[in-house]
Amino acid sequence: MIIWITWTLWAWKWTIVDYLVKNKWFVHLSVRAYLIKEIEKRWMPLNRDSMVEVANDLRAKYWPSYIVEELYKEAKETGKNCIIESIRAEWEALALKWKDKFYLFSIDADPKIRYERAVLRWSETDKISYEEFIANEKREMENTDPTKQNLSKCMALSDHKFTNNWTFEELNEQISKVVEEFWI
Repeated sequence: MIIWITWTLWAWKWTIVDYLVKNKWFVHLSVRAYLIKEIEKRWMPLNRDSMVEVANDLRAKYWPSYIVEELYKEAKETGKNCIIESIRAEWEALALKWKDKFYLFSIDADPKIRYERAVLRWSETDKISYEEFIANEKREMENTDPTKQNLSKCMALSDHKFTNNWTFEELNEQISKVVEEFWI
């Protein structure tokens, strides 16, 4: 089984990843880690803008689902259940929807809660105002270019949607029930 996650900024996708790795023995793969390697090769600053730029460049240079197809191959090669984050473009989701034992989960939370989470971590990619936070999300929410982010389309294509305004325990309970439904 391969589960992918699409998410709004700071909806805490890692809660799903962490739960599946620790409780269901899933292997974790990450688009972010894949992009960081590419950013480092290009000697670019490590920030959200670089991640978006590199992801968009790879999709335009090769094909719209290039990154996720590369990670899908890697996941299949493990021979294990995998959790991969994240899908950000509609064509990525569409390309994978036809794959064997593939499921797309989405996770969202109230924007103010998500921004408060970003402020608490305050990493290099999160040092922005609330207005910038909302503008970044809006930029990634809808786009007609298949090489760019379109979170609203990805979330609409998901097999299950989680809302993460609750405690970790409540979210973990939701995850457990949903994974058991999809377990084959």
